Amino acid sequence: MNNNAQNAARLSVAPMMDWTDRHCRMLHRLLSRETLLYTEMVTAPALVRGGALHLLDHSPQEHPLALQLGGSDPQELAEAARLGARAGYDEINLNCGCPSDRVQSGAFGAVLMKTPELVAECVAAMRERVDVDVTVKCRIGVDDQDPQAVLPGFIAAVAEAGCDRLTIHARKAWLKGLSPKENRDIPPLDYDIVHQMKAAFPHLHISINGGITSLAQALEHLDRGLDGVMVGRAAYHQPSDILSAADPEIYGCGARRDPVAVVGEMLEYIDDELAKGARLHQITRHMLGLFAGRPGARNWRRVLSEGANRPGAGPELVMQALEQATGLAA
Repeated sequence: MNNNAQNAARLSVAPMMDWTDRHCRMLHRLLSRETLLYTEMVTAPALVRGGALHLLDHSPQEHPLALQLGGSDPQELAEAARLGARAGYDEINLNCGCPSDRVQSGAFGAVLMKTPELVAECVAAMRERVDVDVTVKCRIGVDDQDPQAVLPGFIAAVAEAGCDRLTIHARKAWLKGLSPKENRDIPPLDYDIVHQMKAAFPHLHISINGGITSLAQALEHLDRGLDGVMVGRAAYHQPSDILSAADPEIYGCGARRDPVAVVGEMLEYIDDELAKGARLHQITRHMLGLFAGRPGARNWRRVLSEGANRPGAGPELVMQALEQATGLAA
């Protein structure tokens, strides 16, 4: 087992489509040195059939870093996992939780909850091809499934195939009738069943996901015996609240990070990326929540939102936003 990723998984930032790209991950890494970060979901067909290896691009500074794959063909996933491991990822994660139509039409994501034998086959094939951890992110069930009846069998199947770590989103997914957005809010949370699964499978590393909005909540789950907590939207919209104190509070090391200092460190990254052809808004869109809940947050968002799309916008706009927000220059 990859101890680097396993230890980091005490707190992780969820894979989120259109959000957790490499610019977002760089910001999150500057806020926390220890937290495990995930890519957006990358489909195995895009890598294996489409040759879209640019989807694996990342900076060495982003580690510990996991690649999330979507797919349902064991050999294709095995090849995609090999490409991911070769690119340097610390973990390969199989998506068994996303309920979007696009994912369903490809017979992967949350629909895989209905076929634990296939998931086990996929995990086993991936494990044969890579030396890094192969993990699974799943729901507690889908549609009319009874989680108490199906989840233990699903976990047992993937564990037997060689998966030592699972992240369980503590909601069911409704494959028909709810949009992906509604699937993140409407099905009720059931944290207790995730804790029950940890008690039933004490040898597995189990993380919980869904509706967790503070470090205090994360610590409650850890104190109750879970191995890890994955935070999604709160880590994106309020990154400083979730990540700036994560190292001392969750991992017992390092110091709380000052978001103003993090902005200063992002300026060098922004310079480098703009020189490679990036546009400022591609980076700063992930920084809008950096001062959420603090005086000046509205000014920070306004300056960046209004100016980052303009031709030629660069680090000076970020410095202007910081001065408007805090009265300080980076």
